[in-house]
Amino acid sequence: MKKRSSGLPSPKQILDFIARSDVPAGKREIARAFGLSAQEKIALKSLLKDMADEGLIDSAPGRAFHKMGGVPKVTVLRIVDVTDDGTVWGSPESWHADAPVPRLRVRDRGKGALGVGDRVLARTEEAGSGHIAHPMKRLARGEELVLGVLRAEGGKLWLAGVEKKERRDFAVSDAGDAAPGDLVLAEKTGRPPRITVRVTERLGDPFAPRSFSMIAVHKLGIPVEFSADTLDEAAQVARQPLGDDREDLRALPIVAIDPEDARDHDDAVWAAPDDDPGNAGGWRAIVAIADVSFYVRPGSAIDKDARARGNSVYFPDRVVPMLPEILSADVCSLKAGEDRAALVCHLQIGKAGALKGWRFSRAVVRIRANIAYEAAQAAIDGVPDAVAPELVEEALKPLWACWRALATARARRAPLELDLPERRVMLDEKGRILSVAPRERLDAHRLIEDYMIAANVAAAKALEGKKAPVMYRDHEPPAREKLVALKEYLKTFGIEFALGQVIRPATFNHLLDRVGEVDYRPQVMEQVLRSQTQAYYAPTNSGHFGLALGSYAHFTSPIRRYADLIVHRALVGAYRLGPGALSEGEAAAMAQIGTSISMLERRAMEAERDTIDRYVAAFLSEKVGDVLDARITGVQSFGFFATVEGVGGDGLVAARDLGREYFRYDEAARALVGDETGTTYSSGMRLKLRLAEANPVSGALRFELVDGEGSRDPAPRRVIKRRGRPANIRHQGGRR
Repeated sequence: MKKRSSGLPSPKQILDFIARSDVPAGKREIARAFGLSAQEKIALKSLLKDMADEGLIDSAPGRAFHKMGGVPKVTVLRIVDVTDDGTVWGSPESWHADAPVPRLRVRDRGKGALGVGDRVLARTEEAGSGHIAHPMKRLARGEELVLGVLRAEGGKLWLAGVEKKERRDFAVSDAGDAAPGDLVLAEKTGRPPRITVRVTERLGDPFAPRSFSMIAVHKLGIPVEFSADTLDEAAQVARQPLGDDREDLRALPIVAIDPEDARDHDDAVWAAPDDDPGNAGGWRAIVAIADVSFYVRPGSAIDKDARARGNSVYFPDRVVPMLPEILSADVCSLKAGEDRAALVCHLQIGKAGALKGWRFSRAVVRIRANIAYEAAQAAIDGVPDAVAPELVEEALKPLWACWRALATARARRAPLELDLPERRVMLDEKGRILSVAPRERLDAHRLIEDYMIAANVAAAKALEGKKAPVMYRDHEPPAREKLVALKEYLKTFGIEFALGQVIRPATFNHLLDRVGEVDYRPQVMEQVLRSQTQAYYAPTNSGHFGLALGSYAHFTSPIRRYADLIVHRALVGAYRLGPGALSEGEAAAMAQIGTSISMLERRAMEAERDTIDRYVAAFLSEKVGDVLDARITGVQSFGFFATVEGVGGDGLVAARDLGREYFRYDEAARALVGDETGTTYSSGMRLKLRLAEANPVSGALRFELVDGEGSRDPAPRRVIKRRGRPANIRHQGGRR
């Protein structure tokens, strides 16, 4: 029986229906489900177009709708990975959503019948936070693209892939106009074992300055160009007046403290003693954030491009921005001496650092100065003329005094404290590498971090108080299986870790205090980090374990993070601050938006990490043959990985290069142990290694032992014994 019409469904009802539907849901199915009349079907068509424009739903032309970032009920999958345990992973061959292409676990009933590159028509279903695919029909194989560098050898052209794990080169059947040394995209052709490649696109010289980031861009499909509509729209909105209904804060000495090489300026801060008798000894503070929601409205061309990116991606040589440059680097960026639109968080902070109150307003600000972290720290430390003296007195000293209260509250809260240094790549004006070194961690960094955390907490709690949608930054406690693995790892150092206790961030801090300043401390910190869950965005509150906070949202970086823009829109609506509020469609699709931007964040992190690895390898390529101070970061049955002290990078010392002695892999201790001499290579161990190879294109390093660190005699193929039973280890040849 046909359902009677009860009027046009809301966007939320449509999204719910698409999610529940057992069949692909097109316009006809939606109209039938809600029993719409002919007139209502016309209105439905318009509503669906609006939802598509806002990025809430997506569909291939003429096909069924699915949620933005969602997977169709029936789709063609390409098999992209088969793990050692036989788990098969596939990705949709055609992907029209703004989110990164997802990976689905494929139920391979043939147990090994599916391989990488195979194509299947599959039925999909949601399973927890991911999807499972059930193959319906196997299809003909399609093309598989490889990103790599051409080289000439033996009168032939070969393609060396940029992936570290790619251990073979491919013969090139057709190079087009590409030449040896070029970075190219190529299509795999043929069948194993006779697979060749045909070049489809020449990308240029991979070793030229500023090329390493473009390898990551092409490899991960990060959008670089903005649409013409977006650029035209950005030029128009950049000229719009700020309006007269903003709170005027231009008289306050608000300052922006950022990295010396910052490409944009989202945030600025101010503090002063509170004159409220009810907050004796307390503080008033302002965290002024670029009012991006004033310029980027829901459903606009700029908004669609911003959501497709999810965040800006920062490389040593460039930034791939979430917003067009006229907004990200100019009109929205809080530059000294310029009137700027800001969404301002007004904080009342108690004497002991507790947040006692907050409010949000739209304001016009005129930043007094853009100050580098190092300069601000030097000024507070008493270095003359690091910052103008009057600015030190009226801006920096009050900020530091208020921060001491916030720091007291932070210490009482006891968030997770992991001192893992960030590597900084310094380039000259031509893009050549000057140095690679850890960034120095200053009180100035901690100060800005604590002000930003306070504003983020206030934003989450303010929206909760207004019963408004919140895009939370969730970080759940570690899973038990990861804690068990950490316990086993710590046992190898004689450190006990009780699983029965209530696990808090302070639990790990106390653990590191017990470890003390020993050689393996950095490795223990890395293992603690690996035991943590990955933070994500969602409209449901799971708290932030790492920061020891019950409610947390990202508010402070809307120029570079879409999540913050969503929070701004929610605040604009909740406080009735004018145009640019969260739309009804966005409110209905918060879960899908959260999933999408979480995946985009992981893509950006991978791109940034891989590019730093390439720069490190390029920096070290001039030191091939040198003996370097290194530290073992991981041990496997096939060898151990090490990093260069003070520089970074991850390189392999293969088990076959450890000499003629048989080495036993102790899985619990994560160590290689010599059967004859007892020579042991374990995580955290410091030693000297010779750099044998540094590949800037893949970011891979290869090390060798030096005299006194073990025998370098060529070793035969060996059996490496795992604890309890031997296992044949096949050592792969080829390039890394």
